[in-house]
Amino acid sequence: ANSSGLGGKFHLNEIHKPGDVVLGGMFEVHFTSVFPERTFISEPEQPSCEGFDILGFRHAMTMAFAIDEINKNSNLLPNVTLGYSLYDNCGALVVGFSGSLSLASGREEQFLLEENCLGTPPVLGIVGDSASTYTIAISNVLGLYKMPIVSYFSTCSCLSDRKRFPSFFRTIPSDAFQVRAMIQILKHFGWTWVGLLVSDDDYGLHVARSFQSDLAQSGGGCLAYSEVLPWDSDPNELRRIVHLIKISTARVVMVFAHEFHMIHLMEEVAQQNVTGRQWIASEAWTGSTVLHTPLLMPYLSGTLGIAIRRGEIPGLKDFLLQIHPGQYDESYGNNMVTQYWEYTFQCKFVPAGWVEAGGALCTGQEDIEHVETEFLDLSNLRPEYNIYKAVYALAYALDDMLRCVPGRGPFSGNNCGTLQRLEPWQLVHYLQKVNFTTPFGDQVSFDENGDVLPIYDIMNWLWLPDGRTKVQNVGAVKESANGEELTIDEDNIFWNFESKQSPQSVCSESCPPGTRMARKKGEPECCFDCIPCSEGNISNKTDSMECTSCPEDFWSSPQGDHCIPKKIEFLSYQEPLGICLTTTSLLGTFICAVVLVIFIYHRNTPMVRANNSELSFLILASLKLCFLCSLLFIGRPRLWTCQLRHAAFGISFVLCVSCILVKTMVVLAVFKASKPGGGASLKWFGTVQQRGTVLVLTSIQAAICTAWLVSSSPVPYKNTKYHNDKIVYECVVGSTVGFAVLLGYIGLLAILSFLLAFLARNLPDNFNEAKLITFSMLIFCAVWVAFVPAYVNSPGKYADAVEVFAILASSFGLLVALFGPKCYIILLRPERNTKKAIMGRGTTKS
Repeated sequence: ANSSGLGGKFHLNEIHKPGDVVLGGMFEVHFTSVFPERTFISEPEQPSCEGFDILGFRHAMTMAFAIDEINKNSNLLPNVTLGYSLYDNCGALVVGFSGSLSLASGREEQFLLEENCLGTPPVLGIVGDSASTYTIAISNVLGLYKMPIVSYFSTCSCLSDRKRFPSFFRTIPSDAFQVRAMIQILKHFGWTWVGLLVSDDDYGLHVARSFQSDLAQSGGGCLAYSEVLPWDSDPNELRRIVHLIKISTARVVMVFAHEFHMIHLMEEVAQQNVTGRQWIASEAWTGSTVLHTPLLMPYLSGTLGIAIRRGEIPGLKDFLLQIHPGQYDESYGNNMVTQYWEYTFQCKFVPAGWVEAGGALCTGQEDIEHVETEFLDLSNLRPEYNIYKAVYALAYALDDMLRCVPGRGPFSGNNCGTLQRLEPWQLVHYLQKVNFTTPFGDQVSFDENGDVLPIYDIMNWLWLPDGRTKVQNVGAVKESANGEELTIDEDNIFWNFESKQSPQSVCSESCPPGTRMARKKGEPECCFDCIPCSEGNISNKTDSMECTSCPEDFWSSPQGDHCIPKKIEFLSYQEPLGICLTTTSLLGTFICAVVLVIFIYHRNTPMVRANNSELSFLILASLKLCFLCSLLFIGRPRLWTCQLRHAAFGISFVLCVSCILVKTMVVLAVFKASKPGGGASLKWFGTVQQRGTVLVLTSIQAAICTAWLVSSSPVPYKNTKYHNDKIVYECVVGSTVGFAVLLGYIGLLAILSFLLAFLARNLPDNFNEAKLITFSMLIFCAVWVAFVPAYVNSPGKYADAVEVFAILASSFGLLVALFGPKCYIILLRPERNTKKAIMGRGTTKS
C-alpha cells in the first residue's frame, strides 16, 4: 500500500484493492457517458465518461475509508482483510450494468488465500448503485445468484419486493416511507390541495402511484394535478406544466425528481414569474446546490424538503486529504483518482495538446489543503453516511458468519459458512439479521424486505441577505411502533411569503360545525360545498361528512352544532294564559262559595224557600266543582290528571244540569198541580224523587266515565306534530267515542232542560224560574256548541285552554243567570223578598 492508503492497480474508471474478501461498489463519478458511433467494420470503442462529479468520487472514497477502518479494527473481522473493487457507472445504465457483471463474474488476477488454495477472491457483496433504475437492472440479474446488494441511494419502493429482489438491501429509506413522510408534513401544516411533479423514470412513476394511493388512504388531501417532467426537458411541455402550476389554486408543489429536471423546470418558473408557491423537495434534490442561484432562489427560497439522515464519520477528512495519484506505473492513466486530481487543480497529467492550449501540467505535488473544494466540506454527510452504514452492514454480516460455531450453524446439517467455501446467499442470511449502532448513535437493522429502519431530516432553504443559501435542519421524521413520527421546529422555518406564515393550500375551506360536506360532482373529494344541517340535525365537528339527528327529546341549536332539549309546552300555571284561567277558576269558586253562604244565611227567606233550596244548594256545590275541575287542565299533564280531568268535568256538569232539569220539571209539576184536579202530579216530584232522579242521571255519566277509563284511558302524550322544536305535553283522550258520549250526554240533558224551561217560560207567577233556566241553558248550549269546533282546531295547550274557557264560561253563565237576580233581590231589594211579592198576588200579567 502507498501513502494514500489506496494500494492497488487503477484501470479505466475503476479502483481495486486486494483482500481476502472483496466488496464491490458502484458509484456515479461522472454525470454522463458519450458513446462513439459503432460500425460493423471497426471494433467498438469504450464509452468515455464526461462531467466529473466530485461528490460522486467522495462517495466512492467513503467506501474505501470504511473498508480501511474495518481492516484496522481488531474487533471486527480480526483475521480477514477486506478489499474492494469500485466502479464508475458514468451516469449510464449500460456502463453500470457492465461494471456490476464484472464484479459478479470475478477478475483474472489470483490472490493467495490459503497455502493450498489459489483463485479469485470472491466478491461477496456490492454497495450500490445510486439510481433506482440502475439498481433494479443489477438486482434483477444478480438476485438470481443471491448476490447481496446494499444500496445507499436507491429509493424506489418497487425494490422492497422480496420475490423479485431476494438479495437486495438498502441503508436509505424507500420511497414508500418518503411518501409517507411527505404526507405527514402535509398533514402537519393542513395542506390538503397539492400539486405533484415527478420524473419520467422508475423513481418518479413509482412515487406518483404510491403517493396517490397513500394520500387517498390517509385522507390527508387531494392532488390538484399530477404531471410527469420530460427527460428531454421539452420546452413546450415545461411551459405547459409551469402554466398549470401558475393557474392552479394549489399553493403547495411537491417535486419528486432529479436536480437536472429541477434546473430546467425552475428556469421556466422564473421565466413565467410564478411566485407564491411553497415548494416541497424530495430527497433527490433537497441538498442540490446547483439550484442556489440568484435567478432561482427568489422562487425556491423557503423550500421544505426531506433529506437523507445527516451523520458524522470521524477520521474521513484525514483519509480524504491523503488521496493523490501516487507514483506508480500506469497510475496517471484515465482513472478516478487522476481525474479527481485534474478536476481539483485544473491541470492535466497527460498534456496531449493541453499545455499548448495554455493549460497547467499536473505534477502530483499540488497541496490539496490550500484549494477550496467541496470535496473536503464534510459538514453535510448524507449519502456518505449511508455508504458507511452499508459497508459496515456487510462487514458485520461476514463477521457474524465467521463466528459461527460448527454444528450450530443455520444451514443444512447445522453447518456454518466458511471463508474458503463461501456462497453469497449465505451472507444474505446473516445480512438479514444484522443489528448494530453507528458511532453517530443510529441503529442499523433491516426488515423482512431489506429496508433499513427509516429516518429523514426535514430541511428548509433560507436565502441570506449576502446572496448565500443556507439549508437548515428544522426537524425529523422517522418510523416508530406507532407509525410515522414527525418532530418539526416551526419557529425556525423561513416562509417565502409576505405574511411570513405557513401558506394555506386547500381546494375548499373547512366546513364549520353545523354544516356538512357535499362533494362537487366530477371534482376531487377535497373540493366540496358546505351545506347547513337541516333542522333537527347537527354536526359537532369540522368537516363532517353527514349530519346526525338529535335524540327524540332534543332539537338542533340555531347554529346546528349541538343538540338542545326541546322546549316543553303545556298550559302552565306560570304563563299569563294559565294565570288568567286559574284566577278566573278560583274567582268562580269563591263567588259560588259566597252565594252559598248568602243562601244559607237567608235560607228561611221566601226567595230561598220558594226556589227549592236543596236543589239550589246542590247546583251551587256542582258549580263549585265545575270551576275547580278546570284546574285539572292546567299544569304538566300526568296520568292521574288526564284520567280525572274529563271524568270530573263530565260528572260535575251532569250533576249541575240534572239538578236544573229536575228543578224545571218541578216548576212544571207545581204549575200543573195549581190547576183543579192536578194535585196528584206533585207526588211524583217529592224530595226523594228529586234526589233519586239527580242521582240516577249523574250515575249514568259516572258509568260512561268508568267505561271510558277502563276501556281506553286518557294518557299523557309528548306531541311533536305541531312544532318540530317543541314537545307539546297533552292528554290524548284515548277514545274519541268515550269523549263524544260524555259530551253528548251533557248536551242531551242541557237541551232537555232548555226545552222544558222554554215551555214553562210564560207560566204565570213570579216564583217560577223557567225564564232564568231558559236563559241559562241558552248560554250553556251556545258555549258548548262553539266549543266543539274550537277544540278540534286548537293545537296543543290551546285545546286545553279552549276547554277550560268553555267550562268557565258555561259555569259563569249558569251562576249568573240562575243566582244573579236572586242575590240581587236578597241583598239589594229585601222588600221584594216576601211571600206576597214572590206569589205576585194582585198583579195582572199579560
